[in-house]
Amino acid sequence: MLQTSTSARIEPGELVRVQQVVGAVSASFAAKVVGQARLRETLLISLMTGGHVLLESVPGLAKTTAAQTLADSISAVFHRIQCTPDLLPSDIVGTQIYDAAQGTFVTQLGPVHANIVLLDEINRSSAKTQSAMLEAMQERQTTIGGQNYALPSPFLVLATQNPIEQEGTYQLPEAQMDRFMLKDVLDYPSPVEEAEMIHRIDAGIYSAEATPTAVASLDEVRMIQRTVKNVYLDPALVQYMVGLVYVTRHAEKYIDPALAALIEFGASPRASIAFSQAARAMALLAGRDHVIPEDVKALAARVLRHRIILGFEAVAQGIAVETIIEAIVGSVQTP
Repeated sequence: MLQTSTSARIEPGELVRVQQVVGAVSASFAAKVVGQARLRETLLISLMTGGHVLLESVPGLAKTTAAQTLADSISAVFHRIQCTPDLLPSDIVGTQIYDAAQGTFVTQLGPVHANIVLLDEINRSSAKTQSAMLEAMQERQTTIGGQNYALPSPFLVLATQNPIEQEGTYQLPEAQMDRFMLKDVLDYPSPVEEAEMIHRIDAGIYSAEATPTAVASLDEVRMIQRTVKNVYLDPALVQYMVGLVYVTRHAEKYIDPALAALIEFGASPRASIAFSQAARAMALLAGRDHVIPEDVKALAARVLRHRIILGFEAVAQGIAVETIIEAIVGSVQTP
């Protein structure tokens, strides 16, 4: 019989401590980033689980600011990598440099060796460079000169894509897309939020001297990541998650055939794993030590949108993947 609970239980005091740390990080984020509540939630889930996130939006929606603010709030090492077609794998993971004075090669670690790495416009880098990130994202290590170098803990990658510019870009392989736990699509701010951004710029909040004080430590982040694993996940909810992913592969049996015909490939088992990890973090964000169905539903689009491969007919008909995900969620009975 499938067992998803662990022998360890979350003590009330531990739950309160997690709430205090997460609340402080969330407040620090909101003090600098206007609006973007779902982005804040997505980044917190990523931080709490150690999963990677793919962010898609037009330029200027505070993706870099959000990543930098998150890093500042937890005293994390933050590196931003601007992806370009001429970027080499060694520019990311590091390389060996010959030291003439010593007569030996010295390893110089690349910018991926940080707690939070922002890969800006990841689809502008070549396939070879994109693949250099796979080992780092999956194995939490890099290989330079035949030697393995462990990445720091916590470690998470935030990659961005610009959906309106396709010239000079390389489509991300499905294998790499699948390694992102969540994909979030950001919207434009409301007029009120945009006005607030201008007020904060005038107040100097975004100046170099206004770096926020850290409100949590890396040790506390690691404590939260351990606690997330002890959040109770009922076997019925596991079957619900697996059922959602199963329908993506056999959609013609469960949803409108016209929508099902648009799906070329369904989600891999990594989707079920992402559901289980992210849903536990959602429960902790809500102050619970157990997952409920609403946690899973709230994550459905972020977990599935980059794992369901649509055919060209979907683009021709103007049907978004979120429409299909909504139909899939509606086809599976809630436990």
